[in-house]
Amino acid sequence: MRNALKTCITACTPKTMPAAVRAAFEAELLRARDCAPDTAAMWDALERAHIISQAWAWPHTRAHWHMFRLAVRCRDRAETVGQVVRILVAGAGSATGRVPYGNTGRTAAGLFTPMPLPEDLRVLLGRARGVSAT
Repeated sequence: MRNALKTCITACTPKTMPAAVRAAFEAELLRARDCAPDTAAMWDALERAHIISQAWAWPHTRAHWHMFRLAVRCRDRAETVGQVVRILVAGAGSATGRVPYGNTGRTAAGLFTPMPLPEDLRVLLGRARGVSAT
């Protein structure tokens, strides 16, 4: 099932993630894992991974999957339900370019709320200040 979903989402995304961006994304996922059991630090790393991944369907969906798993681990029902919704729409949002750039991906952030990009991620992603998409 996972491979079929990945194939479907990847087919809908015409561009591939640049190597430097991919490395930063994977590093944040690794940092989230290595920060356990510090859930605040884990959330911080996953939020950054989410911001990095928003333009690419499969990585974006992966970020939400990891957030879902952490929400379950934290026994946070509202966050868990919010992440299920986001898993369902993340790939399509990325494929169509309709994502709120800078959004941390958490339920409290709002599904369509763009947010300022942290400076280091803005530089990494090559985004001009104040540019956002919905």
